[in-house]
Amino acid sequence: MQMRTRLEALIDEMLDGQIMLDEALTEFEKLYIQKALARNKEHLSRTATKLGIHRNTLAKRVAAYRTQERAADNHRARKSPARRKR
Repeated sequence: MQMRTRLEALIDEMLDGQIMLDEALTEFEKLYIQKALARNKEHLSRTATKLGIHRNTLAKRVAAYRTQERAADNHRARKSPARRKR
């Protein structure tokens, strides 16, 4: 299957699920960067070069993703009821 065909199928699925464009682009970028980092063993400079962006740009985006994840984790932790010790 060609990449364009796979992307079109994914886009159809996302549109059916009412995923907004901003959310789709943000999630795509985040996953793309995560995969690139994993392939480059978390080495920022090498990953940035492969992605064609400056190392500082990559570092800022990674830091922003981690901040968002921590905020989401904290939000989930506050929503779940506290467990009592018996």
